[in-house]
Amino acid sequence: MQARKDMDPKFQWDFTHMYASDEAWEEALNALVKDLDRIDAVEGTLGTSREAFKAGIDTIYELAQRIEKLYIYANLHRCADGSDPKHQEMDGKAISAYVQFQTKVAFMEPEILSIPEEKLNAFLAPEEMKTYRHMIEDMTRSRAHTLDAQRERMLAMLGDAAQAPSDAYEMLTNVDLELPKIHDAEGNEVQLTSGNFGVYRESPVRAVREEAFNAMFGTYKKYINTFAALYGGSVKQDQFMADVRNYASACEAALSRNNVPVSVYDSLIEAVHESLPTMREYLELRKEALGLEKIDMFDLYCPMVKDVEFKVPFEEAKKMVKAATLPLGEGYQKLLDKAYSENWMDVYENKGKRGGAFSCGVYGVHPYVLLNYTDALDDAFTTAHELGHAMHSYKSDNTQDYLNHDYCIFVAEVASTVNEVLLTKYLLKTETDKARRAYVLNHFLEGFRTTLFRQTLFAEFERKAHEAYQNGEPLTAEKLTSIYRSLVELYYEGAEVPENIAYEWAFIPHFYTAYYVFQYATGFSSAVAIASHITETGDAEGYLKFLTTGGSDYPLNELKIAGVDLTSPQPVKDALKVFGDCVRELRELLKEL
Repeated sequence: MQARKDMDPKFQWDFTHMYASDEAWEEALNALVKDLDRIDAVEGTLGTSREAFKAGIDTIYELAQRIEKLYIYANLHRCADGSDPKHQEMDGKAISAYVQFQTKVAFMEPEILSIPEEKLNAFLAPEEMKTYRHMIEDMTRSRAHTLDAQRERMLAMLGDAAQAPSDAYEMLTNVDLELPKIHDAEGNEVQLTSGNFGVYRESPVRAVREEAFNAMFGTYKKYINTFAALYGGSVKQDQFMADVRNYASACEAALSRNNVPVSVYDSLIEAVHESLPTMREYLELRKEALGLEKIDMFDLYCPMVKDVEFKVPFEEAKKMVKAATLPLGEGYQKLLDKAYSENWMDVYENKGKRGGAFSCGVYGVHPYVLLNYTDALDDAFTTAHELGHAMHSYKSDNTQDYLNHDYCIFVAEVASTVNEVLLTKYLLKTETDKARRAYVLNHFLEGFRTTLFRQTLFAEFERKAHEAYQNGEPLTAEKLTSIYRSLVELYYEGAEVPENIAYEWAFIPHFYTAYYVFQYATGFSSAVAIASHITETGDAEGYLKFLTTGGSDYPLNELKIAGVDLTSPQPVKDALKVFGDCVRELRELLKEL
């Protein structure tokens, strides 16, 4: 694998859009640290007058914008090459400055909540104060879970230490963990990496995908006690924060941040459980299509349609995304051109680069998208997915002020998945070859399996792990592995469940952001509804408005602008019905082939 410095820069991020150089970043960081003392003058003044309230909030959020940009710059460098000591040092400095900021502003929320409600409402009454209203409403909604200034400051000081489990996990998996070599379809010995694991897991040659599966999760098994200690530490922190803030559970605490009731979480799991017979039907179809006597967990990712090559080079993927998103209008197309021409994307894997993919918005600049592109159809869908995030960030950033720009996690996966569904619909509409159509339909079904079903399985794992700890059970490797295995057996009834799949939980970095993954499933359900509406009616107005809302309202309200009401289980049930319909459609198509 090539070192970062040896890669083609035209496929790498352009960091100069943020700071001209690392030296400029260092100067900006030092200036920011000095300016943090300005916060001291704000403390104790927020309730004295409307003018003081506005000036104080503006000071805090001006500094917040600066520290966020500084942190993202350092963190993206570390993601691009975590093995570089300089990037590790920059990231450490940025985190330290961020913790200083958090510690200094810890007084803000308790002080605002100490202002009498009538007086606070009077502060917010004039039109010029409109931008502050949602933040204050959200803050006062959490009044019962906010501590006094001293205790809030103490919790903020824990911020740096709280990163330890996640930081250690990333260093272990991205830098220190050595994966073995395996054999490709031609019998050549090749190095397994986090980036190419998906390619070998999808191999049409069963021996290749089995070897890749066992090599990856067998390696994780070797360190499973370390992973259990790291994840257990993360769960303990989640529960500690829930307890000190008087929440009934870590789940309630996490969902409360977005004003989402726990009933949404419960109804998702319930709806998916009701549809598990359809998953069994899909597994049977997959087994028949692959000509297998039994289906193993390592048989779930390879294409069901044989002898179909669907390579998509990166340049072709860019064109496909544009064609698929034409229903979203000319403005959306121009933004994609901007992303392509201004190096928003870091495309190919290099030594030390973080695995997977993500999009990171930078207010006042533009989003940065990380890929590990390998020319597979999945990579084209990943590109569409991450550009959906990027467009959401860009539109929100350019519509909302900094205070309201950042959309919450609950809606974060909607725009990305809308792009994936639009790409699926585009390919099914334009592809005339039956085998390739079946291939795309198979890919769509895999979206349901890996996003709606699999992420809900992950959500149940999180819930059970946190509940076990809350009930006084130690989170040993054996306990976590047992929980995960039992869920795999439930969700994939009818498939063989080999030993190594039980260690897959340790492979999932999202678990270090508690109760994040379920939002992939609710987001997928919402996206299916939105994309279907757009393609059937040609009306994208509500959806495009949704993309501009940022964090200016609660997520359930924002989704209603796009025509989706997740307070009802219906969107999830409707999506699961589409899954069942597609299983039957693919069965008929495979018969024709």
